[in-house]
Amino acid sequence: MSDADRLHELLGLPAVEFQREAEEAARPPAGAVAWRVGVDPYDSDVSWEEEFGAFLEAVDPAGVEALIIGQWGESYEETSAYPIGLVVAAADRLTSLRAVFVGDLVAEEAEISWIEQSDVTALLTAFPGLTHLGVRGGTDLTFSPVKHDSLRGLVIESGGLPAEALRGVLDSELPSLEHLDLWLGVSSYGGDVVVPDLAPLLAGTRFPRLRHLGLRNSEIQNEIASAIGSAPVVAQLRTLDLSNGTLGDEGAAALLEGQPLTHLASLDLHHHFLTEPMERRVADSLEPHGVTVDLSGRCEPWDDNGPEGRYTAVAE
Repeated sequence: MSDADRLHELLGLPAVEFQREAEEAARPPAGAVAWRVGVDPYDSDVSWEEEFGAFLEAVDPAGVEALIIGQWGESYEETSAYPIGLVVAAADRLTSLRAVFVGDLVAEEAEISWIEQSDVTALLTAFPGLTHLGVRGGTDLTFSPVKHDSLRGLVIESGGLPAEALRGVLDSELPSLEHLDLWLGVSSYGGDVVVPDLAPLLAGTRFPRLRHLGLRNSEIQNEIASAIGSAPVVAQLRTLDLSNGTLGDEGAAALLEGQPLTHLASLDLHHHFLTEPMERRVADSLEPHGVTVDLSGRCEPWDDNGPEGRYTAVAE
């Protein structure tokens, strides 16, 4: 899970671990940071419910704007419905909450595919003013179709995104959505999204305010790049992220031979399998037009197996 690092910020606020033993004077104001609430899974004396309760008592909940849900116990056995339910139950106290990230766990705590998720749209229903929602982990992830007028940013990081969860996102009414970042993952860890599933998104009519699109960490990155080459949604984007997947020369060529990308501010292709000549072709086609292109992290296939040996940045 090399690219799924601990969050350093949320909503532009620095992430700070809540520590119940800290003196009140040493704590930052409630709205000045993104509060991370987590527990030691090996310390059975403190539950996430107890830690969250202590947080609500120690920090003015009415001032909290960003909340990061960290380790909630044996997270590969207990689903995220447990912490989400507690946050939802406190909605009348968390009146300024604008951003939530569910599952800020790193490999030392749980591999991304071990994180047991749930129906995360409960947060959107409980917090109509939420502007940003992030999720790490695709196992048992559900995204029930929802209408939410305020959500501007949605990030789902997974080693395998279920197609049913993607359909829930695309069937939702999110008129304010500007930033969508999806890690599609691999089939061996539940990632069964195929290009036709993306059709409502690529058509450009689903989220009219979308300006950033990330379709990342996919074992079908070439097919996605080819579809992006003729996708109407591209015209409305400012930034496009196709990184962390199995992109090779064939996908990059299809991308360049499609519609113009010179209106973009940036194109992120880091962690790729492009040859040096194709890297130069991509850069020479876009950078003179002011597009920032990230071509870092060229990878080599495992065991020199060509396309069959390509791998995503994050799987298990």
